[in-house]
Amino acid sequence: MEKIIDENKQGETLVIDKKEGNQRKLFIESYGCAMNFSDSEIVASILSEQGFNTTQILEEADLVLVNTCSIRDKAEQTVRKRLQEYNAVKRINPKMKVGVLGCMAERLKTKFLEEEKIVDLVVGPDAYKDLPNLLAEVEEGRDAINVILSKEETYGDISPVRLNSNGITAFVSITRGCDNMCTFCVVPFTRGRERSRDPQSIIEEVNDLWEKGFKEITLLGQNVDSYLWYGGGLKKDFSNASELQKATAVNFANLLELCAKAQPKMRIRFSTSNPQDFTMDVIETMAKYVNICNHIHLPVQSGSDRILKEMNRLHTRQEYFEIIDNIKRIIPECAISVDLIAGFPTETEEDHQDTLSLMEYVKYNFGYMFTYSERPGTLAGRKMEDDVPENIKKRRLKEIILLERKYSEINTRAHLNKTVEILIEKASKKSDLQWSGRTSDNTVAVFPKEHYKVGDLVNVLITDCTSATLIGKAIDYSKNN
Repeated sequence: MEKIIDENKQGETLVIDKKEGNQRKLFIESYGCAMNFSDSEIVASILSEQGFNTTQILEEADLVLVNTCSIRDKAEQTVRKRLQEYNAVKRINPKMKVGVLGCMAERLKTKFLEEEKIVDLVVGPDAYKDLPNLLAEVEEGRDAINVILSKEETYGDISPVRLNSNGITAFVSITRGCDNMCTFCVVPFTRGRERSRDPQSIIEEVNDLWEKGFKEITLLGQNVDSYLWYGGGLKKDFSNASELQKATAVNFANLLELCAKAQPKMRIRFSTSNPQDFTMDVIETMAKYVNICNHIHLPVQSGSDRILKEMNRLHTRQEYFEIIDNIKRIIPECAISVDLIAGFPTETEEDHQDTLSLMEYVKYNFGYMFTYSERPGTLAGRKMEDDVPENIKKRRLKEIILLERKYSEINTRAHLNKTVEILIEKASKKSDLQWSGRTSDNTVAVFPKEHYKVGDLVNVLITDCTSATLIGKAIDYSKNN
């Protein structure tokens, strides 16, 4: 692979891996969670061995792939509109092939070939290694589909091609699938049962990224805290493991420590956590290693015990508070972010007030907040009536967002007149004379470029801020640089 420096539509500098001698061009777009973006890098790696290099220009592509999300109806509608745009290009370039990957492909299966006449192939999240065979089918004039879910596939043997990369931050996938059957969520049906990746392959990927100049990784999984390696196999089958396997098993806290020790100057983040699996040893490991960033994304979805039970969230409001208390006691500077759903079926005004009071207690740094969207195939979709009127959902969401913004601004302003460590990621969107990067607690900061460069860890004195962005001046290089 050789690295090509390019720019995207926003003018941001990208580092793109290109394999010498490849003649065909792949255009790939990703929607939804970070796992989809990580999966797209695996797909690009598999297809690079089939003669494809990625391109930023849709019109010149031989193959167009869209990696899809099914978490909300809006995400699916966005993909359908994008397919119509591909169709316009395909009229000009009839040899161009179009494929749908990921969760939406898994959910709709053959329906996609019937409903979207432009689509040539449909590939689920566990079938990417079958892409060469599927493409051969397409090139012979046949539609191709593989949406078989696997109990073993982790893609641990694939070295991802970094897409739209700044050359500084990267995703490292550690688990696939999910065993938590939250009633609102389609992920267990689109990504299958939970299994973990060999820790040795994870450490090898981390070391390789450091050697290539990357300075920060995010360990990814639908639920990173339930990572468990005992020699392979499904998480749910761990009870059947041998005594030796159980004694030598690696859990998430162990993996976090292995990564921190493997590259002591590499920043380490992780996402997403689930309260029912979040353990004290993770907090203690974070506190022990300076290169593990002080940020935890800990979705709660609702502050009401009754609604949490309806959602099949296997934790209570009080248990969530206990986790928050432990985080703030052991890592006082740790930022906490959240996912929240407004208007879940049967949600009352009292339930909504419970959510607001939970937010008041935690004082989140930032969050992802949505109205409930019924997903076909989920237990809520099958068994529960979507009975909260849309106007009430929107009003409750607005109240949640206003409260989130209040505490986000308070937490941002708490950085004023302090010196913080920033990893420079790119030029600021608003000024080419400033760098943009993030603190350990995941707050964005901008400051004058001076003699610093992308990838540097810099101590920055914060002199001003907006509601969500820090503004400051670099003092010197961090000792962790």
